[in-house]
Amino acid sequence: MRSQTLKLLYKISFKTKDNNPYNMLLFLLIIMSFSRAANSKSLLLLRRGASLSVEGDDFITSPDNSFTCGFYGMGSNAYWFAIWFTNSKDKTVVWIANRDMPVNSQGSRVSIRGDGTMVLTDVDGRIKWQTNTTSIDIAAAELLNTGNLVLKNPQGDILWQSFDVPTDTLLPSQILTKDKRLTSSSRKGSFESGYFNLYFGSDNVLSLIYDSPDTSSLYWPNPDFDVYTSGRTNYNGSRLAVLDDTGVIQSSDHFQASASDKGFGIKRRLTIDPDGNLRIYSLINSTGLWMTTWQAISQPCQVHGVCGTNGICVYALTPKCICTPGYEMNDPSDWNAGCKPTFNKTLLNSQVKFLEVSQTDYFGSDLYYKPNFTLEACRELCRSDSLCKGFTYRTWGNGHCYVKSDLFNGFMSPDFPGSVYIKLPRSVQLSKPSIFHGSSNMCESHEAEILVGSPSMYEIARRTVRWGYIYLFCLALGAIELLFIVLGWWFLFTKHGVPASVEAGYRMISNHFRRFNYAELKKATNNFKEELGRGGSGIVYKGVLADDRVVAVKRLGDVFQGQDEFWAEMTTIGKINHINLVRMYGFCSEGRHRLLVYEYVDNMSLDKHLFYVNFLGWKQRFAVALGTAKGLAYLHHECLEWVIHCDVKPENILLDIEFQPKIADFGLAKMSQRDSPGSEITRIRGTKGYMAPEWALNHPLTAKVDVYGYGVVVLEMIKGVKLSNWVVDDAEDQEIPLKNLRRQVKETGQCGNSSWVESIVDPRLKGKFSRIQAETLIQIGLACVEEDRSKRPTMASVVQTLMECEDETEI
Repeated sequence: MRSQTLKLLYKISFKTKDNNPYNMLLFLLIIMSFSRAANSKSLLLLRRGASLSVEGDDFITSPDNSFTCGFYGMGSNAYWFAIWFTNSKDKTVVWIANRDMPVNSQGSRVSIRGDGTMVLTDVDGRIKWQTNTTSIDIAAAELLNTGNLVLKNPQGDILWQSFDVPTDTLLPSQILTKDKRLTSSSRKGSFESGYFNLYFGSDNVLSLIYDSPDTSSLYWPNPDFDVYTSGRTNYNGSRLAVLDDTGVIQSSDHFQASASDKGFGIKRRLTIDPDGNLRIYSLINSTGLWMTTWQAISQPCQVHGVCGTNGICVYALTPKCICTPGYEMNDPSDWNAGCKPTFNKTLLNSQVKFLEVSQTDYFGSDLYYKPNFTLEACRELCRSDSLCKGFTYRTWGNGHCYVKSDLFNGFMSPDFPGSVYIKLPRSVQLSKPSIFHGSSNMCESHEAEILVGSPSMYEIARRTVRWGYIYLFCLALGAIELLFIVLGWWFLFTKHGVPASVEAGYRMISNHFRRFNYAELKKATNNFKEELGRGGSGIVYKGVLADDRVVAVKRLGDVFQGQDEFWAEMTTIGKINHINLVRMYGFCSEGRHRLLVYEYVDNMSLDKHLFYVNFLGWKQRFAVALGTAKGLAYLHHECLEWVIHCDVKPENILLDIEFQPKIADFGLAKMSQRDSPGSEITRIRGTKGYMAPEWALNHPLTAKVDVYGYGVVVLEMIKGVKLSNWVVDDAEDQEIPLKNLRRQVKETGQCGNSSWVESIVDPRLKGKFSRIQAETLIQIGLACVEEDRSKRPTMASVVQTLMECEDETEI
């Protein structure tokens, strides 16, 4: 590139008609200027006595130009001495010298002093960071191809390296040792140190911990299990962890995991993010964007501290934080700061009440644990203890009582068999109980209405009145209760005194995934009257829930006789949330009745709008192709439960009111743990015509079976015909239509025929389609149906390719 520029300058200077002698001088000046500019931008070494200025354009780059080191600015007057990926789109930073002490945009510099110390100084000369080296033998600073900034002596020995002082990222070949830790940023878009850490604990196990000034809480590996149940060992004196060049992270406590795109030749990083999750990212060279290829925590609400003290993490579409009822955010812009009470804490020592929030718990902070305890006894235990902030009551067996000293990091989960009861002053006004899910209530039983420090009304009655008066008292009490009910309905429907944010937060809990009873769904579907469709896994009916939500209820057939299949589908879909996946609201399991409750999608399935008279236009088809790819990419790469759909076809792609796709029917989905024993899927049913060739060969199934099915769907959308209808009975002939199509594309495309795309695309569109998008989709579709699965692209790469031509709208 540089030589071409010089040739161009030469032509400009000498190939003119006037042949002016000053052109020679001009050419020399330009060469000198060009040389200075080129050299000022990139240094391979920063020698002792030299410096980099924040105002200058000098940077240290690795020999292969993968990494750059220099001043990195954010905002108008804040700079950091940092290392970043040169070719990533956002110049992703992997190491920072002064993460908590930015320097000024003028006068700041980094230099190697005569005593061998590398020093970062601010505008006033104050030292903001320095290396712990004092060897006069240091010759220069160099940035290696690994992203490691090193100080070397003249013999090339490394005397200091940035790999020994990591920030939030571990690069391939960088070793995390027992005396080092990765610390997250406090929030996205900030370099300031946060509260989440990856380190080796005192038990020698590689762990994730929330560590704030107020509290510490270990959350990975799962603290509910012992070390060995988690697949680790604490017989680990070396305490080393490393991410290798193939995308495998392993540590000396026997932990091992790998990126989904495992292999050489990909730039990767292991980062602990501001949300407390540990992830491996892979760089997509064509776009400079990052793709998540592994993460430690599959459910974000399992990260302790993600919503701070007195916060509750609710998984609704995406994880959301809300404050515990009776509390409000400390800092409206930062959930790490948690929530504070809206009441005077001293009121908890007098008249109190309890607010139940079902399927919710708080991590740790147990004052007491009482097994085989009644709810009433648990309530009294909390009521009588001034340190109690609430209690959790788990409803399996005979009941388990956990009295909480703090409400640190709550979470709502459909798998949690119990409720939390929040201790609040009697004077605090909150919304009425029916906005909570299921049987949640304000504990407004007679027992709960009795105020602490007040004599029992029943005690007074027994001591001072006759039986006749007791009957009259009961009648009066009934009238009062009726009045309370009426007032309760008035509060509910007028939402009297309830802040909109609190109301929205509580509704988020009440509408979450839950367990339905059979009678409830029978009523919702009008005794299963309106059938929407049927398939191998069961029949789907339309229904309306008590809260007026329109739903699709799948009544599972005999194919789901085993509990394992049923629970696999339920737990998988219930925890997955994506705009291009059908949302699951809950389930029912009573005796032989097993039903799944989904959101209702208005415009039926894709096949109804593709192979019939009312067919989709081109823009809608492309949107469906892109949305479907995004949904599958989420299943394969982002939700990281390694979900394989195994039955991708037009009938399982539903269209909402805006004709956006939502992938349905996860009845065949299985969980595939990568690189683990017994991960092969052995009991699979699919649809002929969309099944990848490896099915017939009994090979272990991977996400590439979904890629194959997606490819068939894409080609059907392009041609407007059902390719599976062409398939003959003999399974060996399944590929014939696809081979014919591939041959057609090859023959017409390579013969210079510019109309080859038109010969493939659905003639019903009458030429109204984007040629660029159509050609891209054809190539993607054919790549997806390659017989060799290793040649098929990943769904993440398909999404990226389609997004690059999303704006090509010429018709």
